[in-house]
Amino acid sequence: MTAADIRLSTPADIAATHRVWRAAVDATHGFVAAADIAFYEHLLTTLYLPHKPQWLALSPTGEVQGFIGLEGPKIEALFVHPTWHRHGVGRRLITHAVALNGRLMVDVNAQNPGAVEFYAALGFMEIGRSPVDQAGKPYPLIHMARV
Repeated sequence: MTAADIRLSTPADIAATHRVWRAAVDATHGFVAAADIAFYEHLLTTLYLPHKPQWLALSPTGEVQGFIGLEGPKIEALFVHPTWHRHGVGRRLITHAVALNGRLMVDVNAQNPGAVEFYAALGFMEIGRSPVDQAGKPYPLIHMARV
């Protein structure tokens, strides 16, 4: 794979990016209540995706495999379609983010051990915890940084 396999999203990518998010959440976020998924999905589709370009990982045929949203060194979102889990897509996106920013930070759901292990394997270390997420919902976060 080359750097050409990662590009910034355009408004035409919103539907595909949303599909990746939904499939990834359905596969990995069983701990989140259905009403809360609907809440986050509304924020994603009305505020986040239309106004914040994402870096997209693309398959050789141009399919969106996953995406990463960055706010400077902070990873705001990283989702990979379950079809592409364990195929290096997340690692590719992190490598791209490191090339852009060097040091990275991320908040990871403590109830998602696969995500915690993924980031730890890529050199992220725990630097703190919060009992609730950014929306004040009961999903504890582990704050991690890669230096």
